[in-house]
Amino acid sequence: MARSTLSSMTVPDVPADPRSGISGVRSPALSLILSLRPGQWTKNLLVFAPLLFAVKLFDFQSVARATGGFAVFCALSSVVYLINDVMDREGDRQHPQKRLRPIAAGDLSVSAALLTAALLATTALAGAALMGWRFAAVAASYVALQTLYSVALKHIVIIDALTLSIGFVLRAIAGAVVIDVVISHWLFVCTILLALFIALAKRRHELVLLADGAASHRPILDEYSAYLLDQMIAVVTASTLIAYIFYTISPETEQKFGTSWLGLTIPFPLYGIFRYLYLVHRREGGGSPSDLLLNDRPLLACVTLWVIAVVLIVYHPFVP
Repeated sequence: MARSTLSSMTVPDVPADPRSGISGVRSPALSLILSLRPGQWTKNLLVFAPLLFAVKLFDFQSVARATGGFAVFCALSSVVYLINDVMDREGDRQHPQKRLRPIAAGDLSVSAALLTAALLATTALAGAALMGWRFAAVAASYVALQTLYSVALKHIVIIDALTLSIGFVLRAIAGAVVIDVVISHWLFVCTILLALFIALAKRRHELVLLADGAASHRPILDEYSAYLLDQMIAVVTASTLIAYIFYTISPETEQKFGTSWLGLTIPFPLYGIFRYLYLVHRREGGGSPSDLLLNDRPLLACVTLWVIAVVLIVYHPFVP
């Protein structure tokens, strides 16, 4: 059973008609910046994952290309957010937090949002083309898939979560393509499983947060239940951890990096996933994975220490 309802939540005061916006508080320029959601750009750091595991972290040319790829995906993800907010503006007005988004609140017009999205998409895809046709193809596929999600796929049960997960996989693929390395099947498997875990946790958060009003905000939530999502999350959690453990101890990995010590990093994903589940179930978090990562110090410390541990093990020859 859901533990919270819309009536029991405390949310910031907003106008009775959310379309009237928050007069005198947000300028059009600020509203546009907020709609680009720069705080969500942390998801695009996944573009750097192939750089890390291809042992090219200290190769200047590879770092420069990966940084360019990151910038392209930051722009494209903002395009997706603008399109999504335009498509979801009516439903967002029924959400205690999302109704404060500039488009839902009426602070940013639909025409301005779509014009910005078109300009950003054109510029980003042109930049992607300059970095190579394969990278441009992945970038275009990302925009196409996420646009299709906003229009139709988010209304199909299970496919909605899988589509969000594939968006993360495309980021990882783009990171491999842009520095011209072969993407590891381990990276593919671990990425899609971890992304699916986050997507399902987000669905659970929405379902519990909105309770009886969930379907009015996002109709697909009527097809889920907290129990069903908990079952899915349990399966994906186990699969994610097992995949990562097998990756770190596999002979292939040991041969590639010349060390058997990568298994020492296993406690970090164990703690990180369990911490995430704790925040979802006990603190009703998970609505925004980026915000959760940046605002929860133990989780942020876990990810930071994992990166440091991987760099120390993979890049230092004194590790046997």
